[in-house]
Amino acid sequence: MNLRQPDIQIAANPEELARAAAEEYVRRAEEAVKAQGIFTVVLAGGSTPKALYRLLAGEEEPSFRARLPWHKIHFFWGDERHVPLDHPDSNYRMACEALLSSVPVPSENVHRVRTENPDAWQAAKEYEEEICKFFFPSGRTAGQLPRFDLVLLGMGADGHTASLFPGTEALHEQARLVVSQWIERFRAYRITMTAPLLNNAARIIFLVSGEEKAETLREVLQGEYRPERFPAQLIRPAHGSLLWLVDSAAARLLHLQ
Repeated sequence: MNLRQPDIQIAANPEELARAAAEEYVRRAEEAVKAQGIFTVVLAGGSTPKALYRLLAGEEEPSFRARLPWHKIHFFWGDERHVPLDHPDSNYRMACEALLSSVPVPSENVHRVRTENPDAWQAAKEYEEEICKFFFPSGRTAGQLPRFDLVLLGMGADGHTASLFPGTEALHEQARLVVSQWIERFRAYRITMTAPLLNNAARIIFLVSGEEKAETLREVLQGEYRPERFPAQLIRPAHGSLLWLVDSAAARLLHLQ
């Protein structure tokens, strides 16, 4: 399958990557609020997004924080671990500690996965319903997809993104917006947005850093199209834009003109 050449930006190190992502985040927020009054963003877990969140919170400098209209930003999560909110593996907890607890965001603007529900499948269903209620308060018509202004994604060394893992049923989901699935390698349930929902975003940004991801990144961006093996290849927005922000260590094997 021939894919459109992706937009790739290479940063010298993780710090520069986070700064470039923060600039992009603020720019998208300003544009969305000017156009429609709100900004909807999907957060990712992991160490690379965490550095971005700390920048936005003004931990190192206040400039990014000061430029953001926090009361007009609505936060969602691309995936979540089915663990209590205070669990070290919780993506919600990470985002709270790095960002949300430090900025003036109204509680009603934070749309988290209700992992306190002991049934992961039901938690996924409830999250899908919350997303649809937010975007379609009068009801969703058949085939209608929510459109986030910005989706942040990471990529694992195995090629997974969000909680779309190699060889799992969620890779083939076309009807549901959010699903749960048992990930055997972690002996745990994961709740994740599906590819159709993610791909309907106006802007998607992958944040990838680390030498251990270099071979996978080359396969995902420049290798054969094998999304069953490299799920990150599923992310191909049809009516939006896609940016890969990667550091030099992760990009070391890419062949760039």
